[in-house]
Parts: sequence; C-alpha cells; structure tokens
Amino acid sequence: MSLITTGIVSFTVIATNVGFVNQFWEIWVKSWLIGYIVAVPSILLIAPQIEKLVAHLFKEEKIHHN
Repeated sequence: MSLITTGIVSFTVIATNVGFVNQFWEIWVKSWLIGYIVAVPSILLIAPQIEKLVAHLFKEEKIHHN
C-alpha cells in the first residue's frame, strides 16, 4: 500500500512542480524511491506513538457499579 501511495503522491508533486519535461520519468522514479525510503520507517516509528495518543485521548472512564 505504501508503495502505491508514495508513487501516486510523488508523481503528482513532480508533475505539478516540474511538468512533463524530458527527464520526468528519471526525476519521478528518484523522488519515488526517496519518498518510499523516508515514508516506511516514518510510519513504523510514528504510528505506535499516534495510536497511544489516540487511546489516551479517547479512553473510556471506568464506571464502578455497587
């Protein structure tokens, strides 16, 4: 999934900022590779912290029944 996502995002950003120049495919593949190398470890490191934060923010109050 991250491979496809980084490919789509990098394609869109390169097409928008550089346009379809002669070296478009070379620039895109290089950007895609860099984006993928940065995204995957970032997701693996950040996701657990975000999950903890969300769990903390939305934790349910314990109700004591007598």
